[in-house]
Amino acid sequence: MFGSLAGNERLLDAVLAGLPASGAVEAAVCVPFPYLGQAQARLSGTALMWGAQNLSQHAQGAFTGETSAAMIVDFGCRYVIVGHSERRSLFGDSDAVVAAKYDAALKAGLTPILCLGETLEQRGSGITNQVVGGQLDAVMDACGVATLARAVVAYEPVWAIGTGRTASPEQAQEVHAMIRARIASRDGAVAQGVQILYGGSVKPQNAREIFAMADIDGGLIGGASLVAGDFLAIITAAL
Repeated sequence: MFGSLAGNERLLDAVLAGLPASGAVEAAVCVPFPYLGQAQARLSGTALMWGAQNLSQHAQGAFTGETSAAMIVDFGCRYVIVGHSERRSLFGDSDAVVAAKYDAALKAGLTPILCLGETLEQRGSGITNQVVGGQLDAVMDACGVATLARAVVAYEPVWAIGTGRTASPEQAQEVHAMIRARIASRDGAVAQGVQILYGGSVKPQNAREIFAMADIDGGLIGGASLVAGDFLAIITAAL
């Protein structure tokens, strides 16, 4: 929950000024709901895409304070994040709710960025694959594996976000490979084509090494995306 109209303008201007040539890399910013109009106005016609950080699983109705997929589409969004670790831990988004939000996004023509991840306690207990795989299975069971061809998956180890701990590229790759294999057990072609991003404290200093891993197709960037120079360095590392 960061941003202001003035701060956003400076950040977007700086990112656009340093963005690689169109088509060199896919990049997007997912902004808080109040700033979707600003993002649409500033980014329309540029190579930088935009999206939202959450959505309601409901299409419409008496859900005061919620934002539907159709409302997000009205602002030209291409992407929406679903199942972020903070939504799961702080706001109680269960696997079933995440699957419903993912489905709502797809039905509206949005590309959901499906977040999966385990806590430090779960990793310490040796159940990373069980937890992450279960979160993925909940979506595949509810919506079908074929829908992942129209989505993006992001692995975000909760224990490596803002904690000072970092996952090694090898640790990240191990889980990414598991995710791809789990998808492949249902549909090999979908598994081969799906983009799987890594979202555990990616920084300019570690981005290139992380992105070099076989099953890591890019990053879901948190704090570093609020600093234009850092964000651009990470984007460049993906080239």
